[in-house]
Amino acid sequence: MVAASSDTLPLYAQLGALYGNELDAEGVGAAMLTHKWQPADLLAPHSDLDVRVLLREVPADWQEWNHRLAAAHRTAVRRDVSHRRLLEHPPGFAFTLSEADRRLISPPELATWSLIRGNARDFQRWKSHAQMAPWSGVDERFYRGILDARLGWRYRLAADSTDNVIKDIPGYRRHCVAWHYLAPCWFAAAALATRTRCPGKTAALTQWHPGGLERYSDLFLRHAKTTGTIRPASAPTMRHLRRTADVALEAAMRRVPDTPLDTDPADAEEHSRTAWTMTAGMLRVRVARWLYYLAPPPGVATGYLITREAKELRAAAETLRSLAAEGTGFSQRLAGRMAELLPTGPTTAGTLRDALALWERHRAVVRDFLTFHAE
Repeated sequence: MVAASSDTLPLYAQLGALYGNELDAEGVGAAMLTHKWQPADLLAPHSDLDVRVLLREVPADWQEWNHRLAAAHRTAVRRDVSHRRLLEHPPGFAFTLSEADRRLISPPELATWSLIRGNARDFQRWKSHAQMAPWSGVDERFYRGILDARLGWRYRLAADSTDNVIKDIPGYRRHCVAWHYLAPCWFAAAALATRTRCPGKTAALTQWHPGGLERYSDLFLRHAKTTGTIRPASAPTMRHLRRTADVALEAAMRRVPDTPLDTDPADAEEHSRTAWTMTAGMLRVRVARWLYYLAPPPGVATGYLITREAKELRAAAETLRSLAAEGTGFSQRLAGRMAELLPTGPTTAGTLRDALALWERHRAVVRDFLTFHAE
């Protein structure tokens, strides 16, 4: 059987192949590449490709590896003006194959992944475990975190910047309400209500619509699928669309238990291992993100991405302080020291430059933390 050439692949598969080639050219050493969400959830031209990198071996120098990752991302974005949005930021996480094999990656996170390239058998084995593992506090925290970040008017449309959107800005704004607000909340509510890990937004809207909510799920699913081509004159106003989303989610949330499911006491140990791995996985790529945000290709806007860093860094610091409070051993002390190296408060270009310098001065601490559970 002859493999399809990259230029005959669907848009996002073609983009993933291009991205993998750029990583190889810079020697990033990715044994496997995945992206968050299912192919049906990636809606051109508005969805970005949110990549996760899996490494066979720990880099000899995480800082130098991040410089190569940032360089590869810059080159990929320069390939086409549309990549300013489609490749909005460098990868969100980096893990090792060993961490995946040892089931240290959060099951609800892994359940959403799609394979870009790599060993399909290993990937399917991880996915099957992520779908079938017993429901735990890790799941409760993951899905409730999605809701906590968006419900109660915490979702801000203005945060979904149009700076790198090159066409159909009204369509993009409607896409954001449908696909960045309503769909993730529906996805999380469906998982909490059924205590199953849903693979994506489309699956949640298609499969979960209890007690008369079909009209809402069908409405937003249809809207999301046509948002790039719908004529502005026939489109709903943003106020009406947002209000409809609020009403739909209010109805959906009535199906979600008010309190988390009681979990086994042994769950605390699982949560600690997973929390460490997910935090380390996110911080392993932060230097690449900061380098890219501070020196993007010409014409690319990154100011809004710099501002967004504060949210993830704050969450990472909270997790690290919680891990540090669990005892007085080496790992707890290491978590506490890493927490001290994260910026606090709002993030600016100056904040990120200071963080880069601080991490450079404390390379040993950063290396020890990022590598602690990796092998």
